[in-house]
Amino acid sequence: MIKTNFNIRVSDPLLEPYLPVIRRRHECSVLRELEFTGGQKLLADVFNSHLYFGLHHLEGGGWVLREWAPNASAIWLIGESNEWQKREAFRMRRLEGGVWVLNLPEEELWHEMIYKLWIEWPGGSGERIPSHVTRVVQDDISKVFAAQVWSPDHAYGWKYSGVGRVDHPLIYEAHVGMSMENRRVSTFNEFRSYVLPRIADLGYNMIQLMGLQEHPYYGSFGYQVSNFFAVSSRFGTPEDLKCLIDEAHGLGIGVVMDLVHSHAVRNENEGLSRFAGDYNQYFYCGERGEHKLWNSRCFDYGKNEVLSFLLSNCKYWLEEFRFDGYRFDGITSMLYWDHGLGRDFTDYKMYYDGNQDEDAIIYLTLANKLIHQVNPDVITIAEDMSGMPGLAVPVDEGGIGFDFRMSMGIPDYWIKLIKEKKDEEWHVGDLFYELTNKRKEEHTISYAESHDQAMVGDKTIFFRLLDKDIYTSMDVFHQNMNVDRGISLHKMIRLLTIATAGDGYLNFMGNEFGHPEWIDFPREGNGWSYDHARRQWSLVDDKNLRFRFLNSFDRDMIGLARQKDFFIPVPEPLVRDIERQLLIFRRGEYLFVFNFSPLRSYSGYKFQVEPGKYMPVLDSDSEKYSGFGRIDDAVEHFTLYENGKNFLSLYIPARSAFVLRLQNGKATEKAESKQSKKSHSGQAGRNKNKMGTEGNGKKSENEIKTKNKEKQKRISTS
Repeated sequence: MIKTNFNIRVSDPLLEPYLPVIRRRHECSVLRELEFTGGQKLLADVFNSHLYFGLHHLEGGGWVLREWAPNASAIWLIGESNEWQKREAFRMRRLEGGVWVLNLPEEELWHEMIYKLWIEWPGGSGERIPSHVTRVVQDDISKVFAAQVWSPDHAYGWKYSGVGRVDHPLIYEAHVGMSMENRRVSTFNEFRSYVLPRIADLGYNMIQLMGLQEHPYYGSFGYQVSNFFAVSSRFGTPEDLKCLIDEAHGLGIGVVMDLVHSHAVRNENEGLSRFAGDYNQYFYCGERGEHKLWNSRCFDYGKNEVLSFLLSNCKYWLEEFRFDGYRFDGITSMLYWDHGLGRDFTDYKMYYDGNQDEDAIIYLTLANKLIHQVNPDVITIAEDMSGMPGLAVPVDEGGIGFDFRMSMGIPDYWIKLIKEKKDEEWHVGDLFYELTNKRKEEHTISYAESHDQAMVGDKTIFFRLLDKDIYTSMDVFHQNMNVDRGISLHKMIRLLTIATAGDGYLNFMGNEFGHPEWIDFPREGNGWSYDHARRQWSLVDDKNLRFRFLNSFDRDMIGLARQKDFFIPVPEPLVRDIERQLLIFRRGEYLFVFNFSPLRSYSGYKFQVEPGKYMPVLDSDSEKYSGFGRIDDAVEHFTLYENGKNFLSLYIPARSAFVLRLQNGKATEKAESKQSKKSHSGQAGRNKNKMGTEGNGKKSENEIKTKNKEKQKRISTS
C-alpha cells in the first residue's frame, strides 16, 4: 500500500506561504502513483518496459522484437540476415496501442549481428534504431551507428555484491574515455586495470562515471544521449562494464551512474527524435520540446509511455549492472519551463510561480520512489543549480526524494574568489558562510570543482593559481613563490571544502593532483585532437615533479574524512578573525585551523575550546605535502584553564591549515593547566626556532626562502 501524508509541514518558515503548492505537488505525485499501481503494487513491479520492448532471446529458442511507434504505418527489421532488404518474413505486426511485434526463428538472428528498423509513416520513411536497444555500434568507415544483437552464450558471473548503503559518499568523478594518457578513447578494461587501483589507493568510497549511455557525438561528454538502454560501445562491451563495477565492489567502492533523463539528442537516425515521423512521440510539442541552448529535445514527462520508458530505464541499469546510485544530470533544466536560464533564484517565489514543469517534478518523485524500492541501499544525487527546496527531502515528507543534492554554488564561489579578490582580501567570514550555507533538512555533497569547472574555455583551480608556471616550474629542484602559493591554496581550498561539507565530497579525476590541462574533447574546432581529453598520470608518478605531493595530501585528507562520524557534527565556528584572516572551527572531536594570510604567521594565538589534549592529524604545511614544515606534528597540545574557561594557544603559520583531534575529552582543570604550561613552553621554543614569532611579512618570507633552499638541497641529493 502507498503511504500517504497529505498534511505536509515545512521546517523553513519562509516556505509557509507556499505550502498549498507543495502539498498539491505531493498529492499529484501520489495520485499518479495510484494510477499506475492501483494501490496494490509497487512502482518497481509495474515499470518493466525493457523486459517487453526491444529484442529478446526466448528461452525455448527464437526471438521476439517489440516496438512502440503509434505513428508508423509499417515497420521491418533490416540487417545482415536479410541483406538489408525489406522482406515479408521480417515485417512487424501492429497490435493495439501503437505496439508492433515480430517473432523470428532462432537461425535468423545471431550474437553480434548488425540490424536496424525500417519505418514507414504517412509522408515519409527512414532507418531507425530500436528505442530499447541494449547495444549500438559505430561502423569504422561510414561512421554510421546501428543496433547489434547482444546475446552472449554465458551471462556475466558476478563475484561480489554491492557495497551497501553509503551515508557519506566520497566520490571520485571520472570519464572512462579520457582516463588514460594515450591520445585516444580509453576502455572499461583500461580504467579497471589502471585507474581503479589509484582511486582505491586514495580512499574514495564511490566512483561517479560519466557518459555511459550511448551517444553519437563523443564531444558531447556523454550528455547528448541517443540510446538510453545501451552502454556506449566506444568503451567496450556490457560485460566489460560489469567487470569494472564488480571489481570496484570487491575493493569496497560503490559505482554511481551519471544518468541523463533531462534531455535527448535531436539526431533522428540514431535517437528518439521523430522516431516514426512524429516529432512529439517522446517529447513536448513546439518550443517546449526544444532546448535551444543545448540543441536537444525535452521529454514530455506527462505522457504515460514516456514515464514508463524513463522509469524502466532507472530500473534496468540497477538490475542489469548493479549500480550503487545515480547522479541525475541537468535537474534544473527539467524543473523549469525556461530551464532556469538567466535566473539567479534569489527569491522563494521563483520555485512556485508557475514556471515549474510539475510533470517533471512528479517524474523525479516517482523515479526516487522506484529506485529505492528496487534497492534501498542505492543513493540518488540531484544536480540542481537553482536551489529548489525539497529536492533532497523524503517523498513522504513532501519532498522529491533525492538522498543528496550537489552544492553547486561552492565551486562557483571558489572561482569567483580566485579571479576577483587578492589573497589579502579573502574574507574568512564570507568563506565560512558560503561553504556552510546549506538547507539543514537536506543532505548535500560539496566539491571545489567537478568536470564542469575544467570544460572547454575554463580552467581548473590549480591552473588558475599557477597559470603558465604549471608547465615550467613544478620540478622539485627549483623554488617558485607562485608555485608555492598555488600548492598551498590548492590544499587549503580542498580541506576547507571537505571540512565544511554537509554529508559528502566529490573530486574530478586528476584534480586531486592539480592536473594542468583543461578538458576539451575531439571536435572540429580543435582539429579532432585528443590532447585535452586524457589524464597525464605520468605527472603524478614523476618523483621529480611536485604534483605527487598534492596527490599525497588528497589521500590523507580523504582518509581523515573516512573516519567514523566525521560528517555527522555540524561545523561550529570558534574564530572568524577577519583582520588576521584566521578561521578556526570544530566538527565533533576535530579542530580545523586555517590561516589565509599570505604573509603573517601567528605565535601563541589563543582561543576558547573544549578542554583536553589535541593532537595534529593533518597539516597542509608538512614537508611530505611540499610544505615548509613549520609545525612539529609530534607536539601534543593541551588546553589551559583560565578564569573558568579553557583555551588553546597555537602557532599558526601563514597560508596554511591543519587539523587537530581532541584525544581524551574533558580532564581535570588542574591537570589541564599543568600540562598546558609545560607543552606550550616547549612548543613556543620549537616554533621560534622554525619561523620566529608573529611574522611581519619580509622576515617570514626570507626565512621561508632559506628553509626552501635547505629542503630542495636535501631533495636533490637524496
